[in-house]
Amino acid sequence: MRVAVAGGTGWLGKLVVTAATDAGHEVVVISRARGVDLTTGTGLDEALRGVDVVIDVSNIETVSGAKAAAFFETVTRNLQAAEVRAGVKHHVLVSIIGIDRVEWGYYQAKLNQEKVALAGPVPTTVLRAAQFHEFALQSLTRFGGPVALVPAMLSQPVAAREVAVELVRLAEGEPRGQAPELAGPEPLQMADLVRKVARQHGPRKWVLSFPLPGKAGKAMKSGGALPAGPGLRGTQTFDEWLANLR
Repeated sequence: MRVAVAGGTGWLGKLVVTAATDAGHEVVVISRARGVDLTTGTGLDEALRGVDVVIDVSNIETVSGAKAAAFFETVTRNLQAAEVRAGVKHHVLVSIIGIDRVEWGYYQAKLNQEKVALAGPVPTTVLRAAQFHEFALQSLTRFGGPVALVPAMLSQPVAAREVAVELVRLAEGEPRGQAPELAGPEPLQMADLVRKVARQHGPRKWVLSFPLPGKAGKAMKSGGALPAGPGLRGTQTFDEWLANLR
């Protein structure tokens, strides 16, 4: 099978590329570094030639809900329009658990992206995943200085590698709309995970937990980011992931 990975040079994208290659598929990496611009559509037609399925893990780092919404909707519409022209049969999208319950700008942008993809012209599968174990390290290192500020959040983190493998497995099957959610083995407080990373891996920082304002902060703190019901569960615990962190 010929699989295109949108955002394939990002840190999750690289894991998806590895998982797809290990599964025996021919992989096309879609990114600006490879001459393809998802926001304008430049290079998409050539990149998708002969592709059977697209896995979209593209992302934008922003605190602006409006910017995130514009990016995700534009990318999804450009991808699916090019997929129609190329004869792609399946669009697979990674999303986030709790975006229908946490009214935060970035989450609302991802929720809108799901709706656009599912209503689009290419049959779609959406996988909502919990925060990745790697999110704790990102929270610690995103900004310089001696203090890391972490939103008060109860999550059930999962290894990004396991999410990548599941995305490839879904890509191999028939489109199924909303797939079962994928979370990790246990619910944990995000600030506690960041503190563990600071102690055992570094950089050493004070980790301060703070609630986001309004309904979004209340929902995150009270479990809005936890899986809503039975579903897939990753096997690697956070402590196991941290023990292997280099």
